[in-house]
Amino acid sequence: MKEYGLIIVDKPVGPTSHNVVSLVKKGTKVRKVGHAGTLDPRASGVLVLCLGAATRLSEYLSTSTKTYEAAIRFGSATRTYDAEGEITRQTGVSPRLREIEAVLPSFLGEIDQVPPPFSAIKIRGKKAYEVARDGHEPDLSPRKVTVHRLEVLAYDPPDLGLRVVCSAGTYIRSLAHDLGVKLSSGAHLAGLRRSQAGPFTLEDAIPLPKLEVAFLTGKWEQYVRQAADALPEFPSIPVDAEGQERLRFGHRIPAQPGSQGMAKAVNQEGELIAILEAVEGGAEWHPRKVFLG
Repeated sequence: MKEYGLIIVDKPVGPTSHNVVSLVKKGTKVRKVGHAGTLDPRASGVLVLCLGAATRLSEYLSTSTKTYEAAIRFGSATRTYDAEGEITRQTGVSPRLREIEAVLPSFLGEIDQVPPPFSAIKIRGKKAYEVARDGHEPDLSPRKVTVHRLEVLAYDPPDLGLRVVCSAGTYIRSLAHDLGVKLSSGAHLAGLRRSQAGPFTLEDAIPLPKLEVAFLTGKWEQYVRQAADALPEFPSIPVDAEGQERLRFGHRIPAQPGSQGMAKAVNQEGELIAILEAVEGGAEWHPRKVFLG
């Protein structure tokens, strides 16, 4: 049984990321399963699941760049910044496309973004959405996020289709709300689909219902990817059994003279053994994180 690797899921609207993790734990019988970046219940798309030792890759995957296709509806703002919440402002106004395109550049680059009041960010030990549900306005500080790209996909007033490429931690709900504020029309997020998380796209993802069938038929292992696929930017360093043994005990292995930066050690089966860092002027690889012994 494959207990080490990645499963890329196309999550539907409805289940939480935690729900999907629980389902995969039950279906695979793998005790340790985690996700690399939460996807809201109201959002669909790419959810990266890590099995076994691959959960230790989450620090690389959860901080990776994400791509979303967002549906933003103008004319009303809501308390939750999405279609589920109580309407707090109704204007019925839809800005012109040229007005939208004129303000989009102000949301590019590193920006200060206030998270939505209904979010899981903790305030003095309580989650923001718990404070909001108690009838209080959470006091949330702005956070630095980076928006790399904004592309208008379609505009059929009052609905705007927008592709967003952004850093981890960016709230698309806040982006929609702030766009409505900027244009004095009010706006909220009407729909969201994550099309890419790090190196993984929807083409890599298996729809959740199909994965559930694979669990029932015992054919789920075909959807487990090598953990090494999570680090495409790291050069691969093949290691034999002796090299794997040295890395397992935290010992260095020889490197090609002049080696630099980080790399990934893989065995003959392509499995990720360790994350390496070039040391001693590039003469040796030092294991920074070991996955398989």
